Amino acid sequence: MPRRNRDRRARATPAPPAPTGGWQQLETAQDGDWLVRRVTGTQTTKQYRCPGCDHEIRPGTAHVVVWPADETGGVADRRHWHESCWNARHRRRPTTRRR
Repeated sequence: MPRRNRDRRARATPAPPAPTGGWQQLETAQDGDWLVRRVTGTQTTKQYRCPGCDHEIRPGTAHVVVWPADETGGVADRRHWHESCWNARHRRRPTTRRR
């Protein structure tokens, strides 16, 4: 009999992101409301470090830019994530930042 390699636990399906009228989308999750902007690889010229996996996001790599929806911190609160790391942030433990 073939094995089933899928996760049988109940999965909470997040609500689809609501458009905000700009380039970003509002995403509501367990950890709060976030504005998420998807960035194509052609738009990036700098190197960033993903807070989810602590690996580099090299120039030319598509990723997401995320900041709190309340926007109290402005540019200082923006974080660049790999899209897969952003989507998996509820299933992973936080990483320790390299020095």
